[in-house]
Amino acid sequence: MIRVLVWNEYEHERVEEKFKKNYPDGIHGCIAEFLGAEEDIEVKCATLQDENCGISKEILEETDVLIWWGHMKHGDVPDEVAYMVRDAVLSGMGLIVLHSAHHSKPFKYLLGTSCNLTWRNGDKEILWVTEPSHPITQGIDRCIILEEEEMYGEPFVIPTPDKLLFISNFSGGEVFRSGCLYERGNGKIFYFRPGDENYKTYYNPEIQRVIKNAVRFIAPTYRNTVDCPHVRKITDEGDYVM
Repeated sequence: MIRVLVWNEYEHERVEEKFKKNYPDGIHGCIAEFLGAEEDIEVKCATLQDENCGISKEILEETDVLIWWGHMKHGDVPDEVAYMVRDAVLSGMGLIVLHSAHHSKPFKYLLGTSCNLTWRNGDKEILWVTEPSHPITQGIDRCIILEEEEMYGEPFVIPTPDKLLFISNFSGGEVFRSGCLYERGNGKIFYFRPGDENYKTYYNPEIQRVIKNAVRFIAPTYRNTVDCPHVRKITDEGDYVM
């Protein structure tokens, strides 16, 4: 089983009725529902309102893939929580960063940049597949069309992705790197752009397929703390010496 923890700040859908109508159980509840229907995925949820944001070293050790959605409360996540997530990824845990979580502390700490971008409410988006042979894009045709989504545009202040799996264009002419894959330490990170709270994007079967594929791809095959050990030399005879 792949153990997934879906983290959501859970502010928009909790306090504003128009967003609650889109996601009555929260964005995390929607994502957990379609992932939990998979036979090989086990799902738990955590939110900003939980004690210590629902994050601890022990919880992260029992998590194969962490999915993170945030928007208006990035600064309310304590640094020590963000550092725990960063260290867990460096040790091998997978991290999926969704939509406006590009400004989340864990993502920025792992990438080392501001992750700033341009944006505009309400636009048609076409997500073009740039790597059709990649496991994350399997089952997706040439593109995914979203009739209404928030526009994100370049420049997107991130390091050059190890793999770029999707690129979006919008009716205003903007383009955006919407599916970015990174390796950091022993862990993998996938940033996936769609998912503004104003729209029911996470009910879209193609968006769900990408997230399911990403969970399976970035689940760790190896986990170990990346440290700086003092090691012994191997001699020609095969012995270890200091």
